[in-house]
Amino acid sequence: MTAPINVVGGGAWGTALANAAAGAGHPVTLWLRDAEAAAALEVTRENPRYLPGVPLHPAIRATAEPEILAGAQATLLVVPAQTVRGVLGTLCGPLASAGPVILCAKGIERGSDSFMSAVAEQVLPPGAPVAVLSGPSFAADVARGLPTAVTLAAADAGLAASLSTLLSGPSFRLYHTDDVRGVEIGGAGKNVLAIACGIVSGRGLGESARAALIARAFAELMRFARAFGGRPETLMGLSGLGDLVLTASSPQSRNFAFGQRLGAGASPEAASGGKLAEGAFTAAALAGLAAARGIEMPVAEAVAAIVAGTASVEDVIAGLLARPLRGETD
Repeated sequence: MTAPINVVGGGAWGTALANAAAGAGHPVTLWLRDAEAAAALEVTRENPRYLPGVPLHPAIRATAEPEILAGAQATLLVVPAQTVRGVLGTLCGPLASAGPVILCAKGIERGSDSFMSAVAEQVLPPGAPVAVLSGPSFAADVARGLPTAVTLAAADAGLAASLSTLLSGPSFRLYHTDDVRGVEIGGAGKNVLAIACGIVSGRGLGESARAALIARAFAELMRFARAFGGRPETLMGLSGLGDLVLTASSPQSRNFAFGQRLGAGASPEAASGGKLAEGAFTAAALAGLAAARGIEMPVAEAVAAIVAGTASVEDVIAGLLARPLRGETD
């Protein structure tokens, strides 16, 4: 029997990736921390909390037993960015024989200001293979088998190529690269910038303003990526521009929806609506890393200030509009 693909995390994105891996022809072990939730998935064959109405692929087995993860071909780690360190620490035993770990969270760890690959390298055994998956993708689309393309990055280009082949299916297409940092920056940064675009929408500032903000925000992302070793062509691809365009224009994006509510006058606490918006956690880290390197990122700084409650939406908009005029490529 073919060794399974592990998916760690039973939220919307984890469930969607489990369906995609199963659709690519693999048995899948879907691991959840909560034993009752795992048992319920096995009975109902649906994740009503996160993906109601989307059936689990028959090749998926839900479990809460860590030891079952051992011996897999690869493990997709699909948990929020701020929990990656803790989950890896809990599961590092069985994951040692569970193939490469593919990080699917888009964020920067608070406190350490570490990218996800750096967190994994600190927790996993030395030399353990790590990859990153990111790109323009809504969980509901992927879970239903709608056409989607994303990027998989690993420092070992051969590993990136083989994992992309392993996980690609009829409607889920993976492109590969060895630019891990570029892919991580695209995924983490676009969440923050999508919040800004949501604020523009919620404030009723118009489509022209949102288009301008996307362009200027992307210029910030490019500056940041260059300073941290990401390649410009990576940021121009699926995990950068592609993901930014998707999440900066649709209420399906939690980050955009969070920004919309901020723009409409909600407090950061109320705007979250009980749902995770990774960009809210990443904003301060992104702005802090940029400031430490002397990188100008006024949009990211504005989002960080609004989320922290140190500036109002009105003040931030006024400040951005009052910035000195400059050459577009400066």
